[in-house]
Amino acid sequence: MIKNIFGRIWALWGLLTFIITFIIIFPFSMISNLMEFKKGQIYFIAVSKIWMRTWLFLIGCRLIVTGTENFKKDENYIVLFNHNAFLDVPLSAPFVPGGNKTIAKDSFAKFPIFGWFYKRGAVLVNRKDDKSRTKSFEKMMMVLKQGIHMCIYPEGTRNRTSEPLKTFYDGAFRLAKASGKQIIPCIIKGTKKAMPIHKSFYLIPTPLSMEFLAPVNGNDLNVEELKNTVYQQMLEKYTKS
Repeated sequence: MIKNIFGRIWALWGLLTFIITFIIIFPFSMISNLMEFKKGQIYFIAVSKIWMRTWLFLIGCRLIVTGTENFKKDENYIVLFNHNAFLDVPLSAPFVPGGNKTIAKDSFAKFPIFGWFYKRGAVLVNRKDDKSRTKSFEKMMMVLKQGIHMCIYPEGTRNRTSEPLKTFYDGAFRLAKASGKQIIPCIIKGTKKAMPIHKSFYLIPTPLSMEFLAPVNGNDLNVEELKNTVYQQMLEKYTKS
């Protein structure tokens, strides 16, 4: 009972500090629009990282990031994350080394002010619209061609099942085959406890971690084989204590 009350009070604190810190960093983040695309995106992610480090400190969620050495200089990748909570979304992209964009639902871009920030960091898609999905695939290809990383949640949505990972969609793996880019899987832990999927408006201070795994080259694999290979690697790492 006490824990549930605290979790909702802390969620309110989390929301207030999220909004306040966003208002502070927002004008600095928008300077990225005055820069050349790749440099602007690198700058945007750097500002986002400062914001997230500050916010995570304020909500008591210490983050440890490992495996960044798997990103080779002057190479860009398709980065895949597991997805358990809303907390994964602001957490993931800022801690990817270098400029990146995330595939994301277009509905969030409609929010005033925040929508401008959201659009800068994402390739937008309406998953219910075939034309939108096709267009988003083309945009992701363009992002990769311009030398920055593309971040994707292959489960599609938050994992509401009792399984460690949901079944992966094909999109990220078709993108890897079409672009020739390697995949770097990333395992996020702690967000499921900090923000449980079955509890609304709830947050508790929890240690968090992100671990980037070694790149996976799909040149000799078809889409299904590549998907299964990455799934098994992520599953093994996620379930490993």
